[in-house]
Amino acid sequence: MKLPRRNFLRLAAGAVALPAVSRIARAQAYPARPVRIIVGFPPGGGSDILARLMGQWLSERLNQAFFVENRPGAGANIATEAAVRAPADGHTLLLVGGFNAVNATFYDKLNFNFIRDIGPVAGIMRTSNVVVVHPSFPAKTIPEFIAHAKTNPGRISMASPGIGTVAHMSGELFKMMTGVNMVHVPYRGDAPALTDLISGQVQVMFSNPVSSIEHIRAGRLRALAVTTATRSDALPDLPTVGEFVQGYEVSAWWGFGAPKNTLAEIVEKLNKEINAGLADLKMKARLAELGGTALPGSPAEFGKLIADETEKWAKVIKFAGIKPE
Repeated sequence: MKLPRRNFLRLAAGAVALPAVSRIARAQAYPARPVRIIVGFPPGGGSDILARLMGQWLSERLNQAFFVENRPGAGANIATEAAVRAPADGHTLLLVGGFNAVNATFYDKLNFNFIRDIGPVAGIMRTSNVVVVHPSFPAKTIPEFIAHAKTNPGRISMASPGIGTVAHMSGELFKMMTGVNMVHVPYRGDAPALTDLISGQVQVMFSNPVSSIEHIRAGRLRALAVTTATRSDALPDLPTVGEFVQGYEVSAWWGFGAPKNTLAEIVEKLNKEINAGLADLKMKARLAELGGTALPGSPAEFGKLIADETEKWAKVIKFAGIKPE
C-alpha cells in the first residue's frame, strides 16, 4: 500500500513521539513500588544517616517507601557494584560520596567505572571532616599533635571507616604534608571506628561531623581542627588544619546517583524533590546540626563536582603512591 506523503509524515512523527510520551508517562507514574537506597557503610554512620534522612523526605513527597539497604565493605565498592548491576528504572538509588571519587583511582581493578556507570541525580550535603582524638590524648592542638606524632613515630593509630574513604585519604594527605608516621586502622564504617576511638583502642580519626558531632558535644571526643579551608559554622571555635599546615584542605560530600540509562525524566523528578528538601527550613536546620550545609543543584552540576573530585584525589593517590592495604 502506498501512503500519501502527508499521511506518511504524520505517522512517522507519531512514531517518534511515542517513546517520548512513554518516558513522560513512566516518569509521572514513578515510583511504582518501593525504592531501594543502597549505602556502602553500616547503620549509624554519616552516609547511613543522610540516606535515611533524605529517604524519609522522598517517601513523604512521592507517596512511596524509600528504604535503605546497607551493603558495607571494600570502601563502598560492594554497594556501588550492586547499584551498577541494578535495573535502570529509578527504583534503585546509590548514596554516593567522596569515597567513590577516591576509589576510581585507588583501586586498580574494579568491575565498573563509577563515572561511566552511575549517573548523577542530586547532591545532598557538603561538610568538613574534623580531626578528633580520645580525650586522654596529650595533644590539644594541631601543632601539639604533629609534635607528639613526630616524637612517637608509628605509635599513633589512625582509624577510618574504610580503606580509600575520604576520612582515610584526609589522614594520608595530612601524613604526606606534615611528615608524621601514623598506623592506619580501617573499619567497616564510621560507627565501629568511632566506637573504638571513644573506648581508646585507637587515638585519632579524620571523621565527618555527621557521625562525630554529638560525641564531640558530649565530651566523648576532643576535636582539634576542621579540614576545610574555612571554619565550620557547626564548630565555629575550631581552627582549620590549614591554619597550621599551609595548603591543606579536604571536604566531604554526599548525594544520590542512579544506574546509567535511568530515564532523564525520572532523574529530573528526583532532583526536583531533593532540592525542595534542601530548601526546607527544617531540613536545613537538621543538616546544620550534623555539621554540614545543603548541596543543591542540577544533575549536571553534581556530575561536575564528582568529576572534579575524582581528578583531585587521583593526583594525591598517584603522588603519594597510596595503594589498598
